[in-house]
Order: sequence, then C-alpha cells, then structure tokens
Amino acid sequence: MAEVKLIGMWASPFVRRIQVALELKGVEYEYVEEDLANKSELLLKYNPVHKKVPVLVHKGKPIAESLVILEYVDETWKNNPILPKDPYQRANARFWARFIDEKCRPALWQAVWGKGEEREKAMEEACQNLKILENELKNKKFFGGESIGLVDLTGNFITHWFVDVIEEAAGIELVTKEKFPILWKWVDEFVSCTPVKKNLPNKEKLVEYFRAGFSSGSWKY
Repeated sequence: MAEVKLIGMWASPFVRRIQVALELKGVEYEYVEEDLANKSELLLKYNPVHKKVPVLVHKGKPIAESLVILEYVDETWKNNPILPKDPYQRANARFWARFIDEKCRPALWQAVWGKGEEREKAMEEACQNLKILENELKNKKFFGGESIGLVDLTGNFITHWFVDVIEEAAGIELVTKEKFPILWKWVDEFVSCTPVKKNLPNKEKLVEYFRAGFSSGSWKY
C-alpha cells in the first residue's frame, strides 16, 4: 500500500484542492477514483461518517474533509507552507476559508439552482460576498500573499468550476470581469500556476458533466 493515498472523484473541486496542495509540497501519492453513485468498500471503510470524498490516507490512517486535510498536509510536510506561521494570520486564513465554503459557495449554488425571487436574492448575496472577498484580496497576488495559501485553495471552486464551467453549463453570467476585476485577476494568477494547471479537470468534460447534472436535477461531486 502506498504511504499516501487520495480517494477522490475527478470533477470535485474539494478533491482538486488536495491534489494541488500535495503537488505544492512535492508529495507522491496514489490516486483512487471513486464512483459516488456506487460507493466502494474502501470509501465506506475510511470515511464511514460522511461517506464523501476527498479522503487522504497516510500510513494507513484516514483524514476526511478537505479543509481538515489541507491543514494536515501543511503540518505533516513543512516545505512550501499553505498556512502562515503567525497565529493571528493563521486564524485569519481559516476565517476566510470558512467564509468561502460557508457563505460564498452556497450563495453561488443557489444563484444557479434557485427560481424567481429566491434566485434573485441569492445572486445579490453572492455578489455581496464576492465584493467582500475582493476587498480582502485588494492588491495582493494571492490571498496568501505572493504564494498560494489555504484561502486560495479553498477558493478554487470560484475559479475553474464556477467562472469557467458552471456559468457556461447553466447559461448564466454572474462573476464578470467588469463587476469583479480584482477577483478576475486573481483567477488568472491562480489557474496559471503550474501545480494548479496540472490538476484542473478538462473544461469540456466538466461542462458536459454539469450540463447533465442540470438536466437531471442532481449530480455528485
């Protein structure tokens, strides 16, 4: 068995967060593709609580949930840190990572899925949240400064997934360059980095995947 194993699903931004982090750290690992419609015994064994990907298995011990895994990776492999050393800056990074996962991502999803007034409200909330993110980013190259950090990795859903794929698949236009110039500059910087670029799923395949999800009313990632 490989010392490091990652159980994932190709279309998942949460899994890709971990792949980029491992790439940044130079960690070799075995990747195991999971069929979420027919969950394997391996996934159920290593993540019996949530039964979701990603799951990182290190020396036979499983770690679940992408933000938890990112911190574990950073604490285990010290090179190319993802989190700052300063306690206040670390706490701040955790705050913004949770803001993206708990506020930005749900509002963006609702802006896609919602109907009528509910959708309008979600679009307004999503734009407000993204403006808050822009204010935090300001003139920095990345949220982590000059290098990719925890907040950038957490925000990967906004980059390739939402801006490049989901808007096209859903036929909407929300995160435009005119509305969010600072965020768009960050998106370009992020997806241009080699560790990120190497771990982005094929755009056409991803658009097709999400279009099928919109048609059926559900998907798993």
